[in-house]
Amino acid sequence: MEEKKEKKMDWKKEIKSWGLIFAFFAFLYFTGLLPVVQGAIQSVLLSTGLIKPKLERVDLTNQNFDYSGQFMDFEGNRVNLSDYKGKTVFINLWASWCGPCRAEMPHISELYKSVQDQENLEFLMIGLDNEFEKSKGLIESKNWAFPAVHASYGINKSLQSQSIPTTLVVNPEGKIVFYQEGMSNFNTDEFREFLISQ
Repeated sequence: MEEKKEKKMDWKKEIKSWGLIFAFFAFLYFTGLLPVVQGAIQSVLLSTGLIKPKLERVDLTNQNFDYSGQFMDFEGNRVNLSDYKGKTVFINLWASWCGPCRAEMPHISELYKSVQDQENLEFLMIGLDNEFEKSKGLIESKNWAFPAVHASYGINKSLQSQSIPTTLVVNPEGKIVFYQEGMSNFNTDEFREFLISQ
């Protein structure tokens, strides 16, 4: 009899615990804090150096990168993709609601700081939020160093991806030499050397 009571109390405790966990995540979700918390935790994980970009050559390098299209920077200026022709371009597709995007952005910012003086090397961080103001709000709330724009006019076929974050590197000849879906810590010596050598 005593054992049955104990099992019943354990069961109730279990339900209560799961209820609290669910309530916590529901609170994060409905207040919009879930991507912030998720991004912070994942950023700490990236700092360990366990998740690094894989530098194998991708098989879509035979395709020429499409330089057609325009973006809007967060001062309201148009940015032409064609202005990046003849340069090495690090491109990252992100959104404010994407936790993994938020996680890798501080590391991309550090990478950018370390290579920003390299001639013919450009960074283009493209926000994909449906609303311009959401992308702008995230960028303005942080002290990240990289240049960022919003896909206000859509994106071309070369930039379409199944998931975000997606990162690609286009070389000066207009070939995609790196392509990765998913987050990574790009602020490594190996990746830095890869970028500079293009």
